[in-house]
Amino acid sequence: MTDEFEAAIHAFWDGRDLQTQKQIESGKIDAGARGAVTGGKHLEPLQTAVAALFSDPDLPGLEIRYEGKITLPGYYRRSKDWDLVVTYKGVLVAAIEFKSQVGPSFGNNFNNRSEEAIGNAVDVWRGTEEGLFGSVRPWLGFIMVIESTHASTKPLIREARTIYRADPVFDFTGYIDRYRILLQRLVRERQYDAAALLATPKGGGIVDDVVPELGMNNFRAAIAGRVAYIKALDL
Repeated sequence: MTDEFEAAIHAFWDGRDLQTQKQIESGKIDAGARGAVTGGKHLEPLQTAVAALFSDPDLPGLEIRYEGKITLPGYYRRSKDWDLVVTYKGVLVAAIEFKSQVGPSFGNNFNNRSEEAIGNAVDVWRGTEEGLFGSVRPWLGFIMVIESTHASTKPLIREARTIYRADPVFDFTGYIDRYRILLQRLVRERQYDAAALLATPKGGGIVDDVVPELGMNNFRAAIAGRVAYIKALDL
């Protein structure tokens, strides 16, 4: 893992701690771990590092947006805010969503995160068919940062029964494994062009790529390919 992404994960943890302290001092502490993330700044260092991968002096018409509110139109809904959006001469060429999850309640948020990832992609591709974003198929990315702890790695033994047999691939898997399965399938089925699953111990700075297919080196290479493609466009 390159230094800029290690530094971004360090800053992720530092940002969570800082936001929690600010809320304590103001008397506005949120329930559980939510207080560490409602400030919305903890993933900005990672967004900045990823945005830099798109920067190219040979593409003067390229606009990279990753600060403030960045809203794209939807098909099944009016609009959706994205974390990083890249346009070239007014055409949408890339959009990336950044999410994180830390303990202890991994089960409470896993389905929400999964539904968001699936729904966002479906909405964009249907909107693309309707010509909402220009003449080029956009490139979609998804980055998930998850705390590596016993609660996220231990296999789940006792679970609610499903009416029909659940896919055996999920048997005796922990939440990190389930995010891996989710993102691998979304990429392999072209719902996303690239995804990264970064597991990090609390306070740690060394990012653990769960599998190379979902690592930042692969994500970096995918962006490089997209930038090369944009250069070859005749817009």
